Amino acid sequence: MENKSKKLYLLTGFLGAGKTTFLKSVIDSLSDQKVGIIMNEFGKTGIDGTLVKKDGITLTEIDRGSIFCSCLKISFVQAMVEMSNQDIDYLFVESSGLADPSNIDEIMDAVRRLAGDDAYDYRGAICIVDGRNFLEQLDELETIKRQALYSNLVVINKSDLIDQPTIESITKRVKEINPYVDIHPTSFGKIDRSFLEKDLVKEKWIESQDTTNTTENKPRTFTLRYKGDIPKENLTKFLDAVSPSTFRIKGFSKLDEGWNQVDVVNSKIDYKEFESEAPDSSIVFISKIGIGIIKEIADNWENIVGVEMKLR
Repeated sequence: MENKSKKLYLLTGFLGAGKTTFLKSVIDSLSDQKVGIIMNEFGKTGIDGTLVKKDGITLTEIDRGSIFCSCLKISFVQAMVEMSNQDIDYLFVESSGLADPSNIDEIMDAVRRLAGDDAYDYRGAICIVDGRNFLEQLDELETIKRQALYSNLVVINKSDLIDQPTIESITKRVKEINPYVDIHPTSFGKIDRSFLEKDLVKEKWIESQDTTNTTENKPRTFTLRYKGDIPKENLTKFLDAVSPSTFRIKGFSKLDEGWNQVDVVNSKIDYKEFESEAPDSSIVFISKIGIGIIKEIADNWENIVGVEMKLR
């Protein structure tokens, strides 16, 4: 096998921005190439990895924290080294929605020392922005700013759900943070693959710094599982009740109308039909209020849904 550098892209973006949807679109456009993926999620249960699994994809999942935090940094470096030995042309790293990639240079230095200087051709960080929620989130969370600051391409996703003045406001705010970044509005994560031919990292304008991801501020995640099916109306009422205490809710749920992929961001609930052969439903909650969410989930589930469940 020819020893050639793998083209490496880092994918960032806050919870629910559409990173996995974007990644699926890019993978589809690279059907003629061999692709590897490192998928990072905060929860123990991997939801997004299920969505990108397909023949010909080499997938590694890293969960229970951010790959930029000291708690998982070594695991991330090891996964990159192992991927360097795989027969792939591209490697995409999809980081958790709460990831702060400020120390990416430090991590790449460690990978090069272990895997060799020519193992990867780092092509840049792509930040997926949630057009519906970015302006509100930016003023609340330092993570959002850091993701934009350390990006080489910003994709304003869900542009079909916002107006042109909002797109212009997002563009202005991003440029205030990162004046050198290219910005592309889109919907459903679709973007022309021509960005793969560009030198996104030609403007090296900011140095690496310590990430804000630490073991102390790592959010708590919980997974709810149940068997059988439940009315969609009841699940919606339950999600409405607990979503204010979460950063994100996502998973796969068997409803009275069949299996659905469930996605909740900022109280907005999205359902999408999904084919599944899983033995039970699995819904992941990323908590804003720590372990206090356990009681909220348990009480609301019992009062609204009323079927047996397990929460871990």
